[in-house]
Amino acid sequence: MIPNTLKLMALGAGALLLAGCVSSPIPVSANFPITIEPKVRSAGHWGQLSNDVVKQTLEALGKAGVSGNLYVALPVNPTAFDKAFQQFLITDLVRAGRVVQQGPEQALVVSYQTQVVRHNSPRPNFLPGRFTMITAGLYAAYGLGYNPVGDKMAGGLAAAAGADYIASESSGGPTATELILTTTIATGGRYLVRKTDVYYVEEADTTLMQYKAPQVMKVVGP
Repeated sequence: MIPNTLKLMALGAGALLLAGCVSSPIPVSANFPITIEPKVRSAGHWGQLSNDVVKQTLEALGKAGVSGNLYVALPVNPTAFDKAFQQFLITDLVRAGRVVQQGPEQALVVSYQTQVVRHNSPRPNFLPGRFTMITAGLYAAYGLGYNPVGDKMAGGLAAAAGADYIASESSGGPTATELILTTTIATGGRYLVRKTDVYYVEEADTTLMQYKAPQVMKVVGP
């Protein structure tokens, strides 16, 4: 079975090489390398986001040689997420030994903003992940020694794909809604710290993170 598989792989590689010689009126599409994007599903996850933000923020301030008291600003018209995230940041900064002021006077202001992004395109529920890729890589290296792996390779790859599927399904799979979270410390017209991350969120949870403009009531006269 292995020789036939190698022949098919060789034919596929040859087809790709030939395809590379063919001109195209527009660029062809290609997937990005496989990445992992966490999904925010609980207030406990918000705390983990804060832990990561504080860690990288303090590291960036240390590298820049900047010191001083901090003040965590609450966004205008804050959402439920904004209010909780401010408290998480203050707690984590205090635990890290930093002085956090209750007012912005003569302090480095830590600000953050969120943006909810919705995609209209369908989301694939499963992509080969780290288990499958690692296993396939090991088998490829093993195959270089001309040692037949036969059913072991098929069984191992099947088990690895199963592990990836379980890992993806346990998180609920990718969603069409994402949260962009940006944290900033700026002073004197320049950025000292700037961190932007993207997370999956469930559509039902976006009301916790998305600002809604207040409704203006129109008064109609008699």
